[in-house]
Amino acid sequence: MFTRTDDKITTTQTVVIISCFMLGSGVLTLPRTLTERVKTVDGWISLILGGLIIMLAGICIVKLCQKFPGKTMFQFLKEIVGSWIGSCMCLLMVMYFVCLSAFEIRVMAEVTMLYLLEGTPMWAIVMSFMWIGLYLITGGINSIARLFEIILPITIVVLLICLLLSSRLFDIDNLRPVLGEGIFPVIRGLKSTLLVFIGFEIMIILPAFMQYPKKGVKALIIGTSIPLVLYLITFIMVVGAMTVDGVVRSTWPTLDLIRSFEITGLLFERFEFFLLVIWIMQIFSTYTICFYAASLGLAQLSKKNIRPIMYGLLPFIFIVALLPKNMNELFDFGDFIGTVTIYLFGLFPVLLLLITTIFRIGAVKEDE
Repeated sequence: MFTRTDDKITTTQTVVIISCFMLGSGVLTLPRTLTERVKTVDGWISLILGGLIIMLAGICIVKLCQKFPGKTMFQFLKEIVGSWIGSCMCLLMVMYFVCLSAFEIRVMAEVTMLYLLEGTPMWAIVMSFMWIGLYLITGGINSIARLFEIILPITIVVLLICLLLSSRLFDIDNLRPVLGEGIFPVIRGLKSTLLVFIGFEIMIILPAFMQYPKKGVKALIIGTSIPLVLYLITFIMVVGAMTVDGVVRSTWPTLDLIRSFEITGLLFERFEFFLLVIWIMQIFSTYTICFYAASLGLAQLSKKNIRPIMYGLLPFIFIVALLPKNMNELFDFGDFIGTVTIYLFGLFPVLLLLITTIFRIGAVKEDE
């Protein structure tokens, strides 16, 4: 069947999917991209504000989806804005998820090639991960959720251990003065924080799969809070250890921080390998859920079987992943995706929610 909303997931699994989606390449790049834009030590304030804004945008999406129980946004959008506009918007969302999955798998390939498989052709790494991701998503949302439940706890433990061990390099003076140049640098940094919190938009499909859709807001808030706390700790530790100038000069500042120390006397003296392996799994998680969302959207839009569509999207993701010629173009591509997210999943759902509320479209009363 083209719809599989009978494949239910628990509230905990929903939380895990949201957190794994958000914990993509952001931990590796966030300190640099945010510090570049803010140009002060106040990026952590931008991070908190950005997380709160994302929560509000995600709540709007959840409230909208709760008006159409058992349906994803790909299915009910036509009921709100009409067939033609709804179909065009659904296609835009499918293209968005294709581009985001391509971006994530390219970042994963870049990190793998730079630190683990030096000299391996880019296309070989990308293609390998793509086929593994295809194998996973053919099992449906439940298979994805069960894998994420394994990956997320390991990711959190490894990241916190690595950051804790790097605390000997941390200097609180590198995070002073707070708001030394006023509030405007903090506002400038909001756009960079919104990119790393990409992931809330998966709620356009998850409430349809939830056993208890009414807990969608709770799942979103918890699922967003976990990456927010991890990103906050990472930013503070990296900037506190490397200073603003050091972070801006580094492409992957978090990895550089972990590589900058070693602990003698232990079985393992260098810890960046563990962080790399775990974070490749984390970026892979983001890629797979994006791939699944794009396939599901196209299947529900065309009312066709989802499996052939999964195979059909592979070459498109592969081509888009190899389009950026270098790291600068790749990061520009990521910024573009972040900008699209603001309009497509930030402002547009708010407009849809207003329309459904005013005209009472799809409204479900509690006593029904």
